Amino acid sequence: MTSTDVDEICRLKYRYLRTLDTKQWDEFEQCFVPEATGDYNGLVFDDRAALVGYMRENVVEGMITLHQAHHPEITVQGDTATGHWYLQDKVIVEAFRFVLEGAAIYTDRYVRTPAGWRVAHTGYRRTYEMTWSMDDVPSLKISGPGSHTHV
Repeated sequence: MTSTDVDEICRLKYRYLRTLDTKQWDEFEQCFVPEATGDYNGLVFDDRAALVGYMRENVVEGMITLHQAHHPEITVQGDTATGHWYLQDKVIVEAFRFVLEGAAIYTDRYVRTPAGWRVAHTGYRRTYEMTWSMDDVPSLKISGPGSHTHV
């Protein structure tokens, strides 16, 4: 194990989060090996195609997402590694006046490939999840990508 391995795995996780939130599905897909599995608090995927397909179909334009992972605990053993990360996330769907905010602990497995480190399994267990209607907060205003946000 080298610090370079840990740095590369961190960059992989950050790329996973960035491409998920920016809906760059081809780049998101490249974060995984084809046989990668996922388990997001009981939402289970048997391979990369199923996982990426679900995200592509359900994390759509008009849905604002924020996924931040921090406090990585990464253990590298040869060409495999495990990682635990603390997740904070938010999902805003203005069309449905819906907001979700939560936190979770990710548990990931990684494998070194000729193209670099890739995700072999990802998933999390929630520590909390909070949802509310935007209608309950009458003064709430949402600005998304491309919107002027300065007063």
